[in-house]
Amino acid sequence: MAHRLNDRQDEAVKYVSGPLLVLAGAGSGKTSVITTKIAYLIQECGLKARNIVAVTFTNKAAREMKERVGKLVQGKASHGLTVSTFHNLGMNIIRKEYKALGFKPGFSIFDQQDARALLVELMHKQLSDGEDSVDVVQHMISNWKNDLVLPQQALDRARNEEEMLAARVYVNYNRTLKAFNAVDFDDLILLPVQMFREHQEILQKWQNKIHYMLVDEYQDTNSSQYLMVKQLVGDRAMFTVVGDDDQSIYAWRGARPENLGLLNQDFPGLKLVKLEQNYRSTSRILKAANVLIANNPHVFEKTLWSDMGMGDEIRVVRCRNEDSESERVATEILTHRLKHDTSWKDYAILYRGNFQSRLLEMKLQEHQIPYHINGGTSFFARAEVKDMMAYLRLLVNPDDDNAFLRIVNVPRREIGASTLEKLGTYAGQRHISLYQACHEMGLEEVMDARYVDKLRRFTKWMDDLARISDSEPMKGVRLLVTESDYENWLYQNCSSDIIAEKRMGNIEFLVGSIQQSLERGDEDTTLEDAITRLILRDMMDRQEEEEDHDKVQLLTLHASKGLEYPHVFMIGMEEELLPHRTSIEEDNIEEERRLTYVGITRARQRLVMTLAASRRQFGETLDTTPSRFLDELPQEDLVYEGWEQRSTPEQRHARGQEALDDILRGLDL
Repeated sequence: MAHRLNDRQDEAVKYVSGPLLVLAGAGSGKTSVITTKIAYLIQECGLKARNIVAVTFTNKAAREMKERVGKLVQGKASHGLTVSTFHNLGMNIIRKEYKALGFKPGFSIFDQQDARALLVELMHKQLSDGEDSVDVVQHMISNWKNDLVLPQQALDRARNEEEMLAARVYVNYNRTLKAFNAVDFDDLILLPVQMFREHQEILQKWQNKIHYMLVDEYQDTNSSQYLMVKQLVGDRAMFTVVGDDDQSIYAWRGARPENLGLLNQDFPGLKLVKLEQNYRSTSRILKAANVLIANNPHVFEKTLWSDMGMGDEIRVVRCRNEDSESERVATEILTHRLKHDTSWKDYAILYRGNFQSRLLEMKLQEHQIPYHINGGTSFFARAEVKDMMAYLRLLVNPDDDNAFLRIVNVPRREIGASTLEKLGTYAGQRHISLYQACHEMGLEEVMDARYVDKLRRFTKWMDDLARISDSEPMKGVRLLVTESDYENWLYQNCSSDIIAEKRMGNIEFLVGSIQQSLERGDEDTTLEDAITRLILRDMMDRQEEEEDHDKVQLLTLHASKGLEYPHVFMIGMEEELLPHRTSIEEDNIEEERRLTYVGITRARQRLVMTLAASRRQFGETLDTTPSRFLDELPQEDLVYEGWEQRSTPEQRHARGQEALDDILRGLDL
């Protein structure tokens, strides 16, 4: 990105007298506009940092934005600035307003796995045909929450048996969450929006606090996020939203690119600034992207351009099958790197589905090419590690309700959802933690003695372990692992002994890490210190994972958004892969075209597209059809290889000459 802003960027930074939409094409320096504008608001417009809120979608983007603002605005002037994700903003609002929402302080947040486990518990009668229905119900509830549909409305609107089942589960699910003093990820937006609708005085307080709002990646907002922004900016409408309708690729997550068009209706004074100069790619790559995306309907027209020269032609390479496609990509990276003395991290391989990476990994390993799969599962995100961490968190802090809920019935202790709902309601009335509530005599008045006994047996066992851990921390930890019978439970619930063994290995690694942490610390280091350190290490590891190591990057098209690489391979350019079969069946080709556009605009200098002439599917080899998107690209900018009928004699001759030159160069060595 250039140091000096171009005229359009400058206009976007300095326009502060009303609502502004910055239509920012790929690679057009939108982050610079947002960060410079925050600095401009503080330094030139006299706004206090604490009255400015900038919102984006990922922790990584928020962190990067905060760092860049920190370089522009130093010292106290930047104190109190909010740069966060939508969900973090929602969480902070709930933390401050929990009483109005009927929560106790210290509410728990259920991640997707926690929420799924609760749904399995609530739906156990409907699970005769496997747990697939849980995922369907979870997805429906998430969509309802994103569209601000409450349980009763979902019941009233249900049109078929499937929706009726999901709506009934939704009623129980929400009631149980409330009893647990917990919220799920979607509630972090839904609850503040609901509260602002019902409590005008609370909304006014937040509107008075936020004098200016900036929103990044606006095309990815769903209905509830759009409404949250609209509520917070109020009639004053002092905001800047930055977005690109051509990069909206999250419809399956509820994103609505039409929110960009809605702004026009809701804020008639909306000013539009287009950022069309791209600082990333060659003109040829941008031309291909522009021509492709012109096939989608647009509320706002824009055309990306660059002053970086035409650059290389885009190569479209057809291989015999998926095996030779992966082999071709691996050998091309190897030879190109030797020839041009580049780094491994300059290369990215993009694909539509995660399954496409398996064969690539094999070929890269064969050729000893280092690679990194973007978006792999972090050690601490594995279910067994999260379970054991929850046990450990509860061991050092019995008031951790989220940890308690995660493991009180893992392995099964016949403590079901209805028992926990009653416990949660009782704890809520008494304003105490779930763990404390188990010890109270009053619990017997609201619950069958049998279940009170089961709960108390669990807490007594944890109390005994806590006493041992005080004097002999590692003995307590090891007893916890063995006495919980977690290993047996793993072997019963995993699809094979090998998987159970691997997962148990992860727990042993975790226990070893705690021991190391205790041994490295001084004599005052407690088990709580060691566990807190582990949680921090998880966060730091994830940060490091995101940083550039010198490895070829493998990632899905969805995960590639916001990233850029000098040399990009887009593989699997076939019908039913890109566009994906599901999207073809659901007539959602526009989103797939945007996904292809995102892939093309990741490339800075060189773009190679590959496809397999045949591919194994469901045990048989089938001929493939080239992706329709290849026909939508400007043909004069493409060089076809491996399909003779598409290349001109000149192109074939040039390739032959190039191959000969390579051989002769090799002989000179």
